[in-house]
Amino acid sequence: MPALESFKPILTALVLPPVPWLLLMLVGGLLVLRRRRLGAVLLGLGAAMIWLSACPGSGRWLQQALLTVPPPLGESELAGLRQERNAAATTATAIVVLGGGRVLNAPESGTSDLKTPSLERLRYGIRLARETGLPLAFSGGTGWAARVESGASEAEIARRIALRDFRHPVTWLETASRDTQENAQLSVPFLKAAGIRHIVLVTHALHMPRAFHEFEQAAAGRLRITAAPMGYFEGFQGSVFDWLPSADGFEQVRLVLRERLGLIVASVRPN
Repeated sequence: MPALESFKPILTALVLPPVPWLLLMLVGGLLVLRRRRLGAVLLGLGAAMIWLSACPGSGRWLQQALLTVPPPLGESELAGLRQERNAAATTATAIVVLGGGRVLNAPESGTSDLKTPSLERLRYGIRLARETGLPLAFSGGTGWAARVESGASEAEIARRIALRDFRHPVTWLETASRDTQENAQLSVPFLKAAGIRHIVLVTHALHMPRAFHEFEQAAAGRLRITAAPMGYFEGFQGSVFDWLPSADGFEQVRLVLRERLGLIVASVRPN
């Protein structure tokens, strides 16, 4: 399994847009001389799918169709977390932020940094920690695409940024995980050993269904998990811009399909 897992970034790239549609167009191009009509249909279908795969409207529609995204924490939930902090002697709760990528060497700073998803999650986790008074944990290693020896882990980078830029401590670090499954499998045992009985899980809304599933599997009823999603897609604009290709639209479509694929794999994977 570890040998197969190391190919996850490559396999993911091959099954997500635009690769399948480019292959469809390649087949159409090869057929167009011998079976002109079929080749033309495949070329047109591939071009249409590439267009739709880059539209924000496609990303939002796919999210509604393929994923059940939980709502954000409301004021009543935040009030409950504050009460848990005041009753810490009986209910130990921690905010757990999941990593979303790192930059090994950012030219502007000459050191490692967090990619935008990681930084957004960290910022929201710190905000929750300040609003509730709860301690903060960060889970993130190096990822499957990186060499084991290459640089600081996401969690170590997050702790440095939290102290330097936000003046807020990170109490616990999990530095060895390479994906969402390992985030859960490695974080739950040491947090439980530290006396934590309730995890407030912070990640992007689109990633939350899979992350929540993995943490519930790892917790096996021993810890309570509360979803604290952030970074939602904007709603439909109701204009032509929903169906014009853009970099954001392409990223949204890929993210939705990647998360749906991850949920399917998690549901059939042996525990």
